[in-house]
Amino acid sequence: MKKSTIWMLSFVMAFAFMGLLYLQIKYVQIILNTRSERFNEEVKRSLYQVSKNLEMDEAQKLLEESLLSSNKNYLGYQDNQMLNTSKQVVTKQKHNLQILGPDGGQVGSMEIESQITQIVTPTASKEPKNSRDAIVKKSREMQNALNKRHEYAEKLLREVVVNMLSDADLKPIEERLDFKKVDDYLKAELINNGLSLPYQFAIVNSDGKEIYTTSEYKNYKPGLEEVYSQILFSNDPPSKMYSLRAYFPTQKDYLLSSVTFIVPSVAFTLVLLLTFVITIWIIFRQKRLSEMKNDFVNNMTHELKTPVSTISLAAQMLKDSALTKSPQMFSHISGVINDETKRLSFLVEKVLQMSLFEKQKTALNMKEMDANDLLANVAHTFMLKVEKYGGSLEVELEAMESAIYVDEMHFTNVLFNLMENAVKYRREEIPLKLIAKTANEGGKIQITIQDNGIGIKKENLKKIFERFYRVHTGNRHDVKGFGLGLAYVKKIVENHNGTIKAESELNVGTKFIITLPYIK
Repeated sequence: MKKSTIWMLSFVMAFAFMGLLYLQIKYVQIILNTRSERFNEEVKRSLYQVSKNLEMDEAQKLLEESLLSSNKNYLGYQDNQMLNTSKQVVTKQKHNLQILGPDGGQVGSMEIESQITQIVTPTASKEPKNSRDAIVKKSREMQNALNKRHEYAEKLLREVVVNMLSDADLKPIEERLDFKKVDDYLKAELINNGLSLPYQFAIVNSDGKEIYTTSEYKNYKPGLEEVYSQILFSNDPPSKMYSLRAYFPTQKDYLLSSVTFIVPSVAFTLVLLLTFVITIWIIFRQKRLSEMKNDFVNNMTHELKTPVSTISLAAQMLKDSALTKSPQMFSHISGVINDETKRLSFLVEKVLQMSLFEKQKTALNMKEMDANDLLANVAHTFMLKVEKYGGSLEVELEAMESAIYVDEMHFTNVLFNLMENAVKYRREEIPLKLIAKTANEGGKIQITIQDNGIGIKKENLKKIFERFYRVHTGNRHDVKGFGLGLAYVKKIVENHNGTIKAESELNVGTKFIITLPYIK
């Protein structure tokens, strides 16, 4: 699959996932906003109804007290003598009282029953002869008396309402309100509107001073955005106006409970998105490894063809009897075959190194060795190759504690690979200077291989220990390899319970530091 195709599919899938997440988040916001608006409306409706109930209770209480007082005053005003000689007639009347709001509209009504005592004085007039005329006359007298009582009752009600509006606000709020009844009204109205969550409330005056608060409200001071307020007794003067304030400690939990069902959906979407990202990363990694392996196979095929063809040509020359008679030519052909055979062995060893990476742990033949002696022997063997290119090799054996457990063959290959890289990536215009050093640091032994070669860019430095990775060398085509050397070095060092790191600067040089535990 082409890289562009993978990128296109990745973009489409990422866009689809982001769109799905956006829609889910938007849906959650819409649900929360709708639930919050509905909650606010239900709370405000409940508080308004509580204030109306409290006003109705106060009005009914004042009417009952005023009517009782007026009836007593009226009965006391009657002449005692007329009461003795007259007949009392008790009449019960019902009156419908309308309660108007500040805008003049009707906000409520109540029915008041009053009892009127009528005193009828016997008349000395002679009864009409005709009984029908007597009944009509009697009926007219009773109707006139009833009309007078109606006029008196209406006048009495008007006086009561005026007294109620003018005198009610003079009483302290503690006498006008029963706080237990306020709590009962508030609880009942919230339940009627479908809200059964816990609440706290307070009664405050026009200056914001709390007249009454529940214990929880007093301990917790909610912000203004969390408090719902409703004016009580809206007809009172502004300076004597009181408000009912309520807040709900579990309001956020109540609102969030409406969207808990979508949380698993969002979580699964995020898991799918994470899985998709990991899958794309694995695809690109496998594609890169596949390309590196293809390059390795191509390079290896090219490298194997050269020694095979050389050995084949040398074998054909040996068939010529004329050449075999010359000892010098025979020796030369034998040397070519020997060199190419070693080259083939080296290439086969590189292929075998690949198998090391497929194993979790390489089988090592560990034994105690002296790191100073090991490094000195490798440097002595490699000295001729360094001098061939006009360079120099310095050995600094400073480690006092140098006994280590290593596999001699593999660890020697590690040191040879690092020195071989120094020769490969030298600068042509400057003589090679190679330094091999041992030292004790932090309770361990450090083996350092440092050169003054072309160096490595910082962005490439962290990749040099990866399999098949090769740093781009520009127009230089004399540097051959398969990108396995440093990966092999790192694996062997780690199998020895050690670490390796590289420090490099472009056009200055590179330093490899191997750290191993030593035998105390």
